[in-house]
Amino acid sequence: MPQPRIDLPTFATALGQHLPGQWYRKYEGFPAPKDHRPAADRVWDCGPTNSAVLDFPDAPIALLDGPEGEQLCVIERPRYARQYLVAPLEPEGFKPHHLSGVDEPNGIAVPDDPVRAAAAITRRVLPRYRQALDAVRLKARTQPEPPRRPAAAEVEQKLTLVWYPDGVVGAPYASVPAEARTVLYSCYFQYSPHESAFVLPASYNSIDRALLLQRALRQLTYLGIGANFRQAQPITALATSAARPARALHSATQAPPAARR
Repeated sequence: MPQPRIDLPTFATALGQHLPGQWYRKYEGFPAPKDHRPAADRVWDCGPTNSAVLDFPDAPIALLDGPEGEQLCVIERPRYARQYLVAPLEPEGFKPHHLSGVDEPNGIAVPDDPVRAAAAITRRVLPRYRQALDAVRLKARTQPEPPRRPAAAEVEQKLTLVWYPDGVVGAPYASVPAEARTVLYSCYFQYSPHESAFVLPASYNSIDRALLLQRALRQLTYLGIGANFRQAQPITALATSAARPARALHSATQAPPAARR
């Protein structure tokens, strides 16, 4: 006759007694779902334990605290009547960049026999868990603050490339530093004498043009020349603004109807 399944509090208590060192249940009873959600968010597992906690948010969780700051989450395995899921928890008091890049120790499924479950956890979970904890603590000592991206170095020369309405990318010749001209030539920019500008023709397809621009920017930044893009003022706007005074002048020179009569 099969033995009845051990309930979660009894199993977790017996499991802690068979793990190496002094382990104890953090809660005497079941924490309410709203109380154990922060612990569920710390489940250090990308496998079945994490999925079970997310898919069954109202399922009770037992927490075990270990002798060196370890914490294990114990939950009944859904759809498996005689199994439990045991997974490590991320350590508290550390910043996100301390945990970033550390391999997750992950959890395992264990039978409802506390002795066999403790043996499997001791062999398969705790070594990886302690290794991950050591890595997090080392990063906290050597890099207490998150890494910051350094600001760009100041440059003495700058080049502004202009997107023109006809699809051409270019720059007036006088605004191009002498050191940048060779770079533009090597990236298939052409000098247009009647426009007095370097231009990258619109005849190139979008992919080729993007690659040439990327190549030019890399070479310019390597030379210490700052580069940026600007949108040219549309030609239609220039024509409209130039035409408005002419219309106003024309209307002003016309005689009023009474004078014409």
